[in-house]
Formats: sequence, C-alpha cells, structure tokens
Amino acid sequence: MLFSKTISAAVAIALTTIATSFVEASPVRIPEGLVARSVESAAADASTTAYVPLSERTWTAEEIEEHHQWIKRSSSGINDWNCVPADGKRPVVLVHGLIATKDDNWIYMGPRLQAAGYCVYSLTYGSLPGIYLIAGLDKMENGAAQLSAFVDKVLAATNASQVDLVGHSQGSLMPRYYLKFLGGAAKVNKFTAFGTIAYGTTLDGVAPFLISLGLYDPIKKILDPVCKSCFQFLQGSDFLNNLNAGGDTVPGVQYQFIASKYDEVVTPYTNGFLRDNNPAVKNIVLQDLCSLDTSSEHALQMLDPIVFHKVNAFLSPSAPQIVNCLSALS
Repeated sequence: MLFSKTISAAVAIALTTIATSFVEASPVRIPEGLVARSVESAAADASTTAYVPLSERTWTAEEIEEHHQWIKRSSSGINDWNCVPADGKRPVVLVHGLIATKDDNWIYMGPRLQAAGYCVYSLTYGSLPGIYLIAGLDKMENGAAQLSAFVDKVLAATNASQVDLVGHSQGSLMPRYYLKFLGGAAKVNKFTAFGTIAYGTTLDGVAPFLISLGLYDPIKKILDPVCKSCFQFLQGSDFLNNLNAGGDTVPGVQYQFIASKYDEVVTPYTNGFLRDNNPAVKNIVLQDLCSLDTSSEHALQMLDPIVFHKVNAFLSPSAPQIVNCLSALS
C-alpha cells in the first residue's frame, strides 16, 4: 500500500510538471478532437519518444478535416436556437466535466437526446487564458455564473419557464452552486448527472498521503494557476464545505445522481451521492441497473447506453422506465 501511494504521489508530481509545460507552451489552438488520440499515442510511445508539447505538434490537413467532421457529427442538432420544445419536454442543458468541452463530452449522449425529441443545448465553461484544448479549469463559482447566463439565454430563445440539466463529473457539482447561490432553483426542474462528485474525492487516498508528505501545498501552488477547480474537488475542500452546508439540495428541484462502483476518480464512489433526506433525490448505483456493466469507470459513463436510458427515463415519463442490461441493446 505504501509503495502504491508513493507511486501515485510521483505520478501527481509528474502531472504537475506536464501541466506547467503545457500552459507555458505557445498558445496555438489545436483541434480538440485530436487531443485524445495524441494522448494515447504519447502513452504508447512513451518508452521511445520524448515528450513534445501539443502546441508544437504539426497536424495534417486530413487530421484537421477529420476533426471538423467529428465536431459536426457530435454537435448535430445541438444549440439550435430555433428549436421549439415539444409538449411535455423542457429544454435540456448539458454540462460537461473537467478538461472537457461542450462537444467532446456529449458526442454520444447529445445527439441521442436530440433524437428523443428534446431541444438540447450545451456550453463550454471554465476556460482559462492561453489554454485552448480543454475547459472546466476555472474555479467553479465562475463556471456557475457562466451556466446561469447560458440558461437565461436558452429560456429566452425557447420561451420555456424552466430547463432540465444533465451533467457529467464536474457537471454534477458546479451546477449545484448555481442552483443554491445564483437563483438557479427557480429555473431548473430536473437535474440528473453521472460520474457524480457530491462530497469530493480522496483520489484513492492520494490527497491525504500527499498532505502527510508535505507535498500537498507545493503541488497546489503549482497547479492552481492552470486548474483553479482541481482542488475544489477534493473531499473537505472549502468549496465543498460551503456548498453542502445546510443541505446539499434545494427545494423545487428533482435530482437523479448516478455513480459507478468502478469509478477510479471519485473515491469512495459513495461520495458521489447526495445525502439530504429529500424525497426528490434518487441516488443510483449503475451496477444495480446492470451488474454486468463493469467497464464504466469515470470517463466512460458518458458513452454508456444504460446511463443514457436512465437519464432519458428521468427526464421524460413517456420514455421506457425499466432500465437494465437489455437497455444496452436498444
């Protein structure tokens, strides 16, 4: 156990170095859709290829075109400001997670919600100057203010009185600040999220271990300029203590939070659940819906058909309400 935590601490320090190098690199916009492949390639070639900052990569015309087509597919039907909500369906606002954007986080679920008859909208929030590839990095209070303005824009465009929110990861946490402190409760009817982080994470014990080594504050000092939200996620943070004080829900909003037993980011996974004794709250373990769904760790939940069907069932009473392993086939 001590050895594994020591390795984890070393990884955290290495990530700090990489993050700093990334931000100090020339701020050249790189197509977001190519980032995942670049990271995978870097991991595969790590033993033989020296690290090259993303800003120094050269992209072929074919790769750039592939990115444009990917974005077109993933955002088809989303942010249609002329969309008229169907009877009984409120506009749906998608809220991405940390180091994601409005496009990549919703490449699977966004088009499916649109095809199910919703007016679907998505924003990219929490960007920091000089970092063009990823978002959700600014402190969550600022992200919540951006969400507030975006919801107002959706309501004005659709003439709806309320929206429903769908969030992933940080998208389960930041909107709660909007609901509690920025007047969002009057404008939101339902809030469902997956990969949830209601009470923070210990990062499998790494965060407390770094504190014991005296490394927590030095790493925080380095990472804060490039990820102001990162340390707000940690169990016991000032942000979480303030958010959860006096109750973790607000009256008038219905909640559905989905967590996976195999979430490697939110630890323990039960920290993803809301704790108020509120009949408007549904906390769901993904594996209780389908015990075979063992591959959905934190990130992959955004591609999970069972998660999608449970989200859809919560948003619309007319959607199939029984969600289980067979839902993955439909």
